[in-house]
Amino acid sequence: MPTPSLVKNAADVEQVNTAAQKSESRQDRDANDVREVMNSVRGRRFIWNKLAFCGLYKTSYAGEHEIFYNEGMRNIGLKILADVSEACPEAYLLMQKENREENNV
Repeated sequence: MPTPSLVKNAADVEQVNTAAQKSESRQDRDANDVREVMNSVRGRRFIWNKLAFCGLYKTSYAGEHEIFYNEGMRNIGLKILADVSEACPEAYLLMQKENREENNV
């Protein structure tokens, strides 16, 4: 569904179709950007480190107020993970394998 800011008149089918095409091309561009990053060892290592920094692989439980911060960070990590999983799921598996090998896990 196109974002409302792209459509001036929702009754104008041409505007709605143009907005949908722009929205779709943005999604394609974003997916291609993710694939480009995940296409190199350095890119996968960078993404893995960002996911770890966001606390994706640990519990969010902490002190009373810190848990909200941790969940916010984790939510960002989940969004990055969703983008990677949608654009190139095989690269995520490779990233996990590389991380295990690098850390001798």
